[in-house]
Amino acid sequence: MLLGLDVGNTNITVGVFDREDLLDSFRITTKMQRTSDEFGALMCDMLSHKGINIAGIDAAIIGSVVPDIMHSLNNAIRKYFHVTPVIIGPGVKTGINLSRLNPREVGADRIVDIVAAYSIYGGPTIVIDYGTATTYDLVTEDGVFFGGATSPGIRTAANALWQGAARLPQIEIKKMDSILGIETISSMQAGLFYGVVGETKYIIECIKKEYGRDDIKVVATGGLGRILSKEVEEIDFYDDKLTLKGLRIIYEKQK
Repeated sequence: MLLGLDVGNTNITVGVFDREDLLDSFRITTKMQRTSDEFGALMCDMLSHKGINIAGIDAAIIGSVVPDIMHSLNNAIRKYFHVTPVIIGPGVKTGINLSRLNPREVGADRIVDIVAAYSIYGGPTIVIDYGTATTYDLVTEDGVFFGGATSPGIRTAANALWQGAARLPQIEIKKMDSILGIETISSMQAGLFYGVVGETKYIIECIKKEYGRDDIKVVATGGLGRILSKEVEEIDFYDDKLTLKGLRIIYEKQK
């Protein structure tokens, strides 16, 4: 079995694959400082709770945008699962032509999402990941990374509002029935949600115009992608496990 870890700024998403089948997945908070033993014990407990035989894990792969925890996490996998993980980075085979970007500067999650979207849905495809940041990346019909855009994630924008303005409260992110709120909280919720809807529509339109094709598929992932994909008709597919699937696909290419 393959252990896949998507290390984001907010959460670490852990998935276990038996060949192509995703058996289960769970999340761990990223921002807590943990030792390798804490990481190892926590993952083992979670896997055991889900009925997964830890002894059956014989491979691991990590895609990370948080360098500070990699030493402890890498050691945890070596000590508790007795495997050396593949780390997404320069030199790892992806099957995608990434010559237009510097893999040392672009987050591993973006690379993994591009690989997954192209492998599963083909190209040309726009891949949108709604995370701490929202990323929009275009992969061509020939499997070439063409370029992308990055904007603040909806929760990041919400945090900036309540931290930067003394009288604006911390709020729940949700879709409002009307864009016209009648008090502070509902107006913030409407502005944040419909602001991202508008942003998504406009950026998709601009990418299609610049690339010169209207038949580009659009694939979304990330926690808030589910509700946004229902509001943005330009999004063709929502795949909440896209990044984990990409980790498995990249691992198979290393063979």
